[in-house]
Amino acid sequence: MLYAAAEITWAAAGTTVPWKAHASYAPAVQLLLAALALLAGAACLATTRTLTGPGRAVVATALMVTLAVFIVGTNGLPVYFVTLMTLSGVESATGLAQVLLNTAGAALLFLVTLSHRRRLRGDCPRCGRPHPGPGDGPLVHPAASRASKRTRAAAYLLVCGLLPWAGAKTIWLLGGDALGVAAEDWQRTVSAGASGPARAAASVGIDVTVLAAALGVFLLLGLLHPWGQVFPRWTVFLAGRRVPRLLPLIPAWLTGIPLTMYGAVLVVLAPLIATGVLPAIKPSAPFTTSSGITWMVEFGGLAFAGLGLALLVAARSYTTRTRPTCTPADTHRPTTQPS
Repeated sequence: MLYAAAEITWAAAGTTVPWKAHASYAPAVQLLLAALALLAGAACLATTRTLTGPGRAVVATALMVTLAVFIVGTNGLPVYFVTLMTLSGVESATGLAQVLLNTAGAALLFLVTLSHRRRLRGDCPRCGRPHPGPGDGPLVHPAASRASKRTRAAAYLLVCGLLPWAGAKTIWLLGGDALGVAAEDWQRTVSAGASGPARAAASVGIDVTVLAAALGVFLLLGLLHPWGQVFPRWTVFLAGRRVPRLLPLIPAWLTGIPLTMYGAVLVVLAPLIATGVLPAIKPSAPFTTSSGITWMVEFGGLAFAGLGLALLVAARSYTTRTRPTCTPADTHRPTTQPS
């Protein structure tokens, strides 16, 4: 209802809500999003009742369709995250609000859909496993473990997509030339569009987007290894305590999904431009040739999609490995993992 109210208010007031650079939501689209939000709310309420036959199918369809719409709406989340972390300013407050509303809607709808599916299977809505008694007892957390070799290999292979993109940016910031772009031109463009910490980082050869990617890799390693489940020694005061399950999972899912979608579009777009199926991109500073900027689009797609997919693969493994089990309240068994 809050989401619908915001969309209706923006549509009625003619407020500009961008969904990408130089493009905004039309009022009709905002009203459609409001209607979908109300449909999602009705479907959520319906999951609290016993459903059979067509009713079950209608609710399941409504949940899946609206969930997909909200997930697509989170596409700009990583971009806003980087600009906020580097204190570079926000280009559009309404655009940021729209992305945050979509993110909250996607997260809540996912939780409702997950618990609804568990109920339909006869599993506990809380832990996802079948067990006798209500799911309101203490949770038993499994011991810390490492992801399987197959999962680690897949994640490491996917994250290698960062290398061409990060390599080109690092070359420019360290004074080299690549893709027909001179280092001086690149640094001048970055400094002109940056502010505060971002400009200071660029002055010493650090690209904030590469730094953000490094944080993503750090998160990825935590999802794959035991120190992402139990705080390691170097965390000092937290050492030995269990890592709250949602602490790494929320940023992994919220970053992985938008990065994957955005990167996949770029990966497909660049070859279509290079082969002439789509018009060539007109070069703009610091790029001097269409081929150079097309290559950078491809490098960006490989980087974003690679890191996004790697996070999703690792998050899925982490979710499975760390899923706790409900202990029936009448048994009062202690948890196996120290808090």
